[in-house]
Amino acid sequence: MAAGAVFGVGLIVTLATGHRAQALARNTQHAVAGQTAGLGFKLARVHVQGASPMAEQAILASTGLQLGQPILDIDLEAIRKSVEGVGWVQDAQVVRLLPDTVVVAVRERQTLAVWQNRGRTMVIDAGGRLIPEADAGRFPQLPLIVGEGANEGAARILQAVNSRPRLVERLEAIVRVDGRRWDLRLKDGGLVQLPAVEEESALIQLDQLDQRQRILELGFERIDLREPGVVAVRPRGAPLPGEPLASGGA
Repeated sequence: MAAGAVFGVGLIVTLATGHRAQALARNTQHAVAGQTAGLGFKLARVHVQGASPMAEQAILASTGLQLGQPILDIDLEAIRKSVEGVGWVQDAQVVRLLPDTVVVAVRERQTLAVWQNRGRTMVIDAGGRLIPEADAGRFPQLPLIVGEGANEGAARILQAVNSRPRLVERLEAIVRVDGRRWDLRLKDGGLVQLPAVEEESALIQLDQLDQRQRILELGFERIDLREPGVVAVRPRGAPLPGEPLASGGA
């Protein structure tokens, strides 16, 4: 009866002011929600499904929900859009379970790598997009990619590198060079230079050398694979071109 009385008042106000059906529906919804809240139809629980513990707090905050608010007055579509604005979230569904529960089910983006660029360290997903809420310091297990535009081609180069366990266990970082090609920086300080095209062919060549001669264990300062079919190596401490072989002497 109380809800019906409020509906009547809303209708009179709407007709008197010239508002249209949309305003009438909105007033009616608020009125009914307010009345039913007194009957127990108010928010008591919010469940987040499909999210990791690190993502859950950011998702909850994005909903803007408050315990005790009328559950029938909650705009589920607005909440869905807000949740999908969280970097962790690929897509979401929001469901109201009467009398007092809202369920937020998400599909979370999969972390791919830590990207270091211009003094910033960020977590990216498989599409190279940033996950702003992710603290890169909490993902030491992710591979490190470095340089301008490295995020855009990260998935492809990581797929090629990750299929080679002996290389992965020695890898410190993958560095984008001039937006064209990659260098593989090794934990022992060595550098593997890949070509701008046919990276897979160069990695196959590196595999074959490593199987036959254990080239990754020999401690070269540089392994240059930039020229197709050619492998150039530089031992540690070898002079650079134009550098004197020795200095001083009697």
